[in-house]
Amino acid sequence: MKRITVIKVLVFAAALIPAAALVYGFYALYYGIDQDALTANPGDYITDQTGTWTLAFLFISLTVTPLRLLTKWNEIIKLRRMLGLFAFFYATLHLLTWVVFNHFFDWKEMIKDVGERPFITVGMATWVILFALAVTSNQISIRKLKRRWQTLHRLAYVAAIGGVIHFWWLVKADLTLPRRWAAALVLLLGIRLWWMAQKRGFYQRIERRPVSSPPLS
Repeated sequence: MKRITVIKVLVFAAALIPAAALVYGFYALYYGIDQDALTANPGDYITDQTGTWTLAFLFISLTVTPLRLLTKWNEIIKLRRMLGLFAFFYATLHLLTWVVFNHFFDWKEMIKDVGERPFITVGMATWVILFALAVTSNQISIRKLKRRWQTLHRLAYVAAIGGVIHFWWLVKADLTLPRRWAAALVLLLGIRLWWMAQKRGFYQRIERRPVSSPPLS
């Protein structure tokens, strides 16, 4: 078995641990094993957990390319799609928590909430972007969209920005965690811009290189 296959299996299993912990929390709470498994406020706890893991997997997926450039290990790119899909998975759980615990399927109130509360507006827009990236994360979409596919999937950075803004505007007191996510985002964007500048400079040097004329016979 190839090393990258083993790593993908391990990453897949590890990525399911937060979801498994929430499932166990419901089980422990329902059967009276542990009344504090989901804390005193399960809705807020699940919202916090799923939101945190959404950002975590989104940022990890964006870290794959810089790692590939630094390590020259090209196979690591095979992890990016799976990590991005897990970001969408936890973002959907995050959204469902809001739908169930905050509004219990009251669609009118949810629409009103999206329109009147900026952090929810940004959060919903971020989920829509992740949804678009998830449904096009397949070979069929790559073949059909061609160069547009890569352009579309650069929206992952926009989703990361939206996720950080959503978290920042949600927090009302201690901004320590949002600031840390923002700092990580600035670092990732900085690396991306640096690499683009280096790449552009490389191609410009090639274009400016004089072409030697063949010797006269």
